[in-house]
Amino acid sequence: MRGYFAIGAEGISKPMNLGALMRTANAFGASFVFSVGAEPKLKVAYKADTSKTFESVPYYQWDAISDMAFPKGCQLVGIELTEDAITLPEFKHPKAAAYVLGRERGDLSPEMLAKCDHVVKIPTRFCINVSLAGALVMYDRVLSMGSFRDRPVMPGGPKA
Repeated sequence: MRGYFAIGAEGISKPMNLGALMRTANAFGASFVFSVGAEPKLKVAYKADTSKTFESVPYYQWDAISDMAFPKGCQLVGIELTEDAITLPEFKHPKAAAYVLGRERGDLSPEMLAKCDHVVKIPTRFCINVSLAGALVMYDRVLSMGSFRDRPVMPGGPKA
């Protein structure tokens, strides 16, 4: 799979959610992790990240949306349950992408949504945990952009 991706959250306030997001990002091969307007106490997040992502994956902590700085060509993809968002199974992931999730008890801000090149929703009936939402987006990216064989027609795995 060519390209790169990053994942982060706006206004995240729970250290364990950030730690879980960082650990999952590391497992899926994220190039970096970020937060925007996060609670200052998030240094505790490292305790939830048993893979010690901070030792191998950069973490950028921006105070405001205006501070965000992504590489040239990187498309910002908001993950949010909005009426006009593209459903995740129908979304073609950009080669270079930074995915941003909303806070635990709220949505992406209107300012963040305005910055996004794409807005994608996970087809659930209601919002789910931020780290779980991040895991689903990263899994979908790997699944849709990887070079996996087609699934078999019958239940089970491919025949040997």
